[in-house]
Amino acid sequence: MYTGFHSLSSEFNLRDGGMLYSSLNSLTSDGFVRIYYLEQKRQCKALRKNAGMLSLSCPTTSKLMEGSFMRKEQQHKPRLKLEFVRTLLIDNYDSYTYNIYQDLSVINGLPPVVIRNDDWTWEDLCHYLYEEKAFDNIVISPGPGSPACANDIGICLRLLHECKDIPILGVCLGHQALGYVHGAKVVHANEPVHGRLSEIEHNGCSLFNGIPSGRNSGSKVVRYHSLVIDPESLPKELIPISWTCSTDTQSFLEISNSSSISDACDIVPSDSRSEVQKSLRVWPFNGHRNKENGKVLMAVMHSIRPHYGVQFHPESVGTCFGREIFKNFREITEDHWLNYGPLVAHKENVDYSGNRIIQRKPVDQLSDRPFPSKGIGLNGVCRKGVGMFDLVNLSYPSNGVKFLKLTWKKYDHLASEVGGAKNIFFQLFGHHKAENTFWLDSSSIEKGRARFSFMGGKGGSLWKQMVFQLSDESGHPFEGGGYLSIEDVQGSATKTFLKDGFFDYLNKELSSFQYKREDYDGLPFDFHGGYVGYFGYELKVECGAASNQHKSRTPDACFFFADNLLVVDHSSDDVYLLSIHEECNTSTSWLDDAEIKLMELRTSVPDKLTEESSVNVSFTPGKVGFVAEKSKEGYMSDVEKCKEYIKDGESYELCLTTQIRKKIKDTDALRLYLRLRETNPAPYAAWLNFSKEDICICCSSPERFLQLNRDGVLEAKPIKGTSKRGVTTEEDEQLKMQLQYSEKNQSENLMIVDLLRNDLGRVCEPGSVHVPLLMDIESYATVHTMVSTVRGKKQANLSAMDCIKAAFPGGSMTGAPKLRSMELLDTIESCPRGIYSGCIGYISYNQTFDLNIVIRTIVLHEGEASIGAGGAIIALSDPTEEYEEMILKTNAPSRVMMEYS
Repeated sequence: MYTGFHSLSSEFNLRDGGMLYSSLNSLTSDGFVRIYYLEQKRQCKALRKNAGMLSLSCPTTSKLMEGSFMRKEQQHKPRLKLEFVRTLLIDNYDSYTYNIYQDLSVINGLPPVVIRNDDWTWEDLCHYLYEEKAFDNIVISPGPGSPACANDIGICLRLLHECKDIPILGVCLGHQALGYVHGAKVVHANEPVHGRLSEIEHNGCSLFNGIPSGRNSGSKVVRYHSLVIDPESLPKELIPISWTCSTDTQSFLEISNSSSISDACDIVPSDSRSEVQKSLRVWPFNGHRNKENGKVLMAVMHSIRPHYGVQFHPESVGTCFGREIFKNFREITEDHWLNYGPLVAHKENVDYSGNRIIQRKPVDQLSDRPFPSKGIGLNGVCRKGVGMFDLVNLSYPSNGVKFLKLTWKKYDHLASEVGGAKNIFFQLFGHHKAENTFWLDSSSIEKGRARFSFMGGKGGSLWKQMVFQLSDESGHPFEGGGYLSIEDVQGSATKTFLKDGFFDYLNKELSSFQYKREDYDGLPFDFHGGYVGYFGYELKVECGAASNQHKSRTPDACFFFADNLLVVDHSSDDVYLLSIHEECNTSTSWLDDAEIKLMELRTSVPDKLTEESSVNVSFTPGKVGFVAEKSKEGYMSDVEKCKEYIKDGESYELCLTTQIRKKIKDTDALRLYLRLRETNPAPYAAWLNFSKEDICICCSSPERFLQLNRDGVLEAKPIKGTSKRGVTTEEDEQLKMQLQYSEKNQSENLMIVDLLRNDLGRVCEPGSVHVPLLMDIESYATVHTMVSTVRGKKQANLSAMDCIKAAFPGGSMTGAPKLRSMELLDTIESCPRGIYSGCIGYISYNQTFDLNIVIRTIVLHEGEASIGAGGAIIALSDPTEEYEEMILKTNAPSRVMMEYS
């Protein structure tokens, strides 16, 4: 159902063949669209068979398939403007698809519908394109692999063959598929180029209308590809419309120079000539000469069909004029349908019994309709099996609604009077080896990186400990589920199998809480009690990964429900005590007891500090060193394996990791952590002690995974790019500058920034995802790091757990595309990551959260200390340098561990 044609009149109706077209102003709300499927036909084997048969014939023929669907050309109608454009966005299992989604949502006036390339059968696709006429154009996303592989490209090849009359834009892999399906060869590029920029020149066709062309014109594009279309193999049906200006690539940030822009070409406007005429007349050189000059083909168009492909990524944050490409494609779509007549039919309630339903209604009209249990996700995204978004309904049934009441007290300027956060934690929660305690510790507050520390222990009537272990199916496709053990404050324990997993459980728990917002008015922080703990890396199987090659040695998740906590405001020096309880319980005993203990600290702090100081300097060197999971040669060999996968187009970036281990006895874990926070302070440091599980986590992480504040703003701060500190001030500044302007480190960072933009784009309002800080350098005790900040506004109908699940694991620990990269890393790495590479933090009962990335961390478990480290491998990586960077990242925690006897 579509009513997107709009004239100068605010009310415009057109009847054609008895079908009504009208304005959708009364039917859409905030540009959101939902597509629901009651049941999807998933004949994936048949689809792959068809695609495979097609791919075998593609290199040998450019003849178009007969019997394709073509709309009959209709009589010319008066020029009308589409009020909005409906795009079908086909996702080739990429991690940048939702950047395209965000751009199209803004440009089209309506979010596209996203499906994976094997979600629909060919019959499904034809039904929506030709019977329901549900889409105006199609965009084919980037993705890993090659168009010659049926599993990589799915239904896209057949679509490009047979849908002659629908505007299609292919990006990267989609561009290569357009060439491949018409007989062009897709070959290895001279070198893989990922996260690097090139200047381009073009012929001024409609796709590049208004975009500068040529050297120093400002028209830089970001490239993520190892394969290219061989321009010498282009059939006559395909016309080259853009090339790189040279063989050179450029960094996103460059030291300023005074190069002239006098040779920049003028912007070539589009005119009334046909695309073919413009391509032949404007293009100033031939493909053979460009190949001889080392230039790379960047875009093609079909001579007859409205089909286009671009090798670069217009959706990247680093591409100039990228959104103009999508805007021009919208205008191409409008011009196409003006020539061929209106595409759509208005059916207000489309119901196809037994198979599928398309509904185009405002979100508020659909909120009472439950999502299917599988196969459908957010933003009209179809999913196969267990996908990124099976948790979207905020009205989950629960075992009982809990009405929570928050009470709190504030003590002005008290923290320094009682010895600061370290002394408060040590004295209030450090007894009995700090069992069952947590401390989310902003031990580095320089430059406003962090402000609050949260701490607590075994608490009141709502306190509980949750331990989750995935089903033991490592190495096999994950079927879902795991075992949850819960122990309450009295020590009573239960064990339950969670068929739908731990993320689903937490989502249901959070949805069962009811509270009054005025309870926390006046508090300057967003954690008011709730869940504190960690998600292990192997929980990736609940977030789209197909399987785990390795089973974690530690539980896959451990959390406390913290009903009592103490907060230190490092900016104002204030201290807060908070307690949540069920509304029927009015007890404030914990607040009163904690207040008494704080006041006692005020009078005794000098002696306590002296005692603590004397303990901190009593460490002695350990006699036994760490044992590495991989030798230097083994790790360097793994780097080469990663580079081979990248060369073949299987990934853009692979975040390779390993671990070192050390046997320990009778370790005072809390004093170990206090030493770590002293020698390597970090804004997202943490201490967790799950004593029943024999797990202590000493974390000095400088990286935020994801935060959601009370205003609904999501923020990620990925780190990619690390160098050591210098011995002298001059050397230190030089190393910092080298990191800042390193093309390799910038490439790593840009790739992960685009990945995090994609992950936030899944759950954020269209047009809201932005990058306020790109490739900033932050300096810590032992390293300089390159950090970027990505933000977006959460969609109001989604939950906190939807957001976490959309982005987990953190992209800085996986690489891109995320799903394929995690699959490859599972085959390369020899052990589970466990807690390392996961995240630690809080999820407040009122659905705010703040989670770090678990790096620079010592995990103590069952008589062993382990430290994980690694780095991003890209085409530019040097194995020796990658090994040295990995070792550098272990230095801070391993030195502290070796000091400790």
